[in-house]
Amino acid sequence: MQRQTIAPRVQISPQAFQLFRRFLEEACGILLGDNKEYLVSSRLSHILSEQGCASLEDLVKKMQGAAGNRLKERVVDAMTTNETLWFRDIHPYTIFQQQLLPELSAKLGGQPLRIWSAACSSGQEPYSISMAIDEVKRTKPGLLRGGERIVATDISSTMLEHARRGEYDMLALGRGLSPERLQRYFIKQPTGSWLVKPEVKARVEFRGLNLLGGYGMLGRFDVVFCRNVLIYFSSDLKQQILRKIHSQLKPGGYLLLGASESLGHLTDLYEMVHCNPGIIYRAK
Repeated sequence: MQRQTIAPRVQISPQAFQLFRRFLEEACGILLGDNKEYLVSSRLSHILSEQGCASLEDLVKKMQGAAGNRLKERVVDAMTTNETLWFRDIHPYTIFQQQLLPELSAKLGGQPLRIWSAACSSGQEPYSISMAIDEVKRTKPGLLRGGERIVATDISSTMLEHARRGEYDMLALGRGLSPERLQRYFIKQPTGSWLVKPEVKARVEFRGLNLLGGYGMLGRFDVVFCRNVLIYFSSDLKQQILRKIHSQLKPGGYLLLGASESLGHLTDLYEMVHCNPGIIYRAK
């Protein structure tokens, strides 16, 4: 049996670490904390080895070269934390189903409902949103007469490829998905994995997007899920992203953040809405 070779971790000098921190924040906004040299080394060792780079400085220089775009994408991919769950934290989906969908359906009339799932990772959030919509429509067939569209974005091409495929093993499915939803919304494959059903997939469109860039091409939204991603950005970048999200929300549209995330000082743009439990934000 052939042994799998594991690339040795490289030693990272303080200067190289600071250089890489600046690169990562400029490339995708991720603010790498102090004393994370081990994390960088463990996540990039295989790329360093493959590229023939003796040091982290060599890798940064290579990314800055003329042919460095694809390499830069791979490095950002490797450094992105893709921690995700089905129906994460539960209560945002309860608010979405019980409060937002009926309200927005009445407001929209025959217009389509548009939802943005920002930083969607491997697809659990947008597919959870699609399942949540289906559950409400089963009990209220007249709801959302104009249909619904979920735009799901992520910076990682690897995660987007996984999300578009919509195929998950039991380990991934065990993280927040009930047996009832598994049986209703997935098809078991001969390999033992499970595939998201076509009717759940049909509502979702996946696109590549760096949150540091522009959002204008996405259009306007009634609801934005931007959950558990702002924690990786500096305070200034968080404010910039929240302002740009506001410009994509329709007046009276809703923003849902992660449990540990808040608006900061943007009370001129958003109104806090207290739910039971949880807090959401309405665009002014």
